[in-house]
Amino acid sequence: MASSRSLSKSPLLAYIGLVLTPLFWAGNAVIARGTVQHIPPLSMSFWRWIIALAILLPIGLPGVIRHRQVIRQHLGSMIALATFSVAAFNSLLYCAAVTTTATNIALINATIPIFVALLAWLMLGDRTRPIQALGILLAVIGILTVIARGKLSVLTGLEAQPGDLIMVAAVFSWGLFSVLLRRQAVPLPALTFLTTQILLGTVIILPFYLTDLLAFSGGFEVSRETVLPLIYFAIFPGILAYGFWNHGVQTIGPGSAAIFMYLTPVYASVLAGLFLNESLGVFHWVGGALILIGLLLATRVGRPAFRRSGTG
Repeated sequence: MASSRSLSKSPLLAYIGLVLTPLFWAGNAVIARGTVQHIPPLSMSFWRWIIALAILLPIGLPGVIRHRQVIRQHLGSMIALATFSVAAFNSLLYCAAVTTTATNIALINATIPIFVALLAWLMLGDRTRPIQALGILLAVIGILTVIARGKLSVLTGLEAQPGDLIMVAAVFSWGLFSVLLRRQAVPLPALTFLTTQILLGTVIILPFYLTDLLAFSGGFEVSRETVLPLIYFAIFPGILAYGFWNHGVQTIGPGSAAIFMYLTPVYASVLAGLFLNESLGVFHWVGGALILIGLLLATRVGRPAFRRSGTG
């Protein structure tokens, strides 16, 4: 028993998990971009969570039943949290994949700590030090560089790719989730919280999915090419990334774990080049460097900016 506990707290296992987690998040963006022409975004989001629920319910449902009184007491907060995380974030990310590249998705997604810090300052009154403010500013300039593709005329002429703007909305949604999570913390075990969030989020997505299915997209053809990506979305960036991330945070601390987030755009650019033939432009390097420097400055001091809950 003691050896089992020491193994679960092993720094080596934590580091392996933290190296794999951003790889799973990067794969989420790359595979979404590669399959969004075959699976409509809302179908992608809805069926991802249905599959995740099918896997989680056998082990997560007992905790939901056991803590049903706590869930009932905090139902309003949990619905709000599920709306901004499970429902909105991934649905918007998959919608973004229709018109922007996996590399852009990953670069903009990497700025989540920036949005959380900014929203925490606006909504919670968190103190922002000058070095953090500089980091936020540099990261915002980096995002604008990526969105503008290095051309000022893209911004002044409102010619940005819709997918880039949708991805900014997705990151903003995750920022709201993270701030609300701090302000309206729900006293639940991690697995129970995740299971409840996915249950509520799937219910929230359902009417949008049905509207899209019946009035717009018509759904998708069930085949190996469509089912395997959905299984990947459910297992790897969802369940496994959640477990690995939280284990890493508990073992080596949130500050050290946050550094591994910076691997996501690196992984994504490599995978997108290999599988989608995406190439990096000068604006990717410049924008990515500004975002990276901004992240390092903004997360250098102060409390951790965010918490992941299986929605990479």
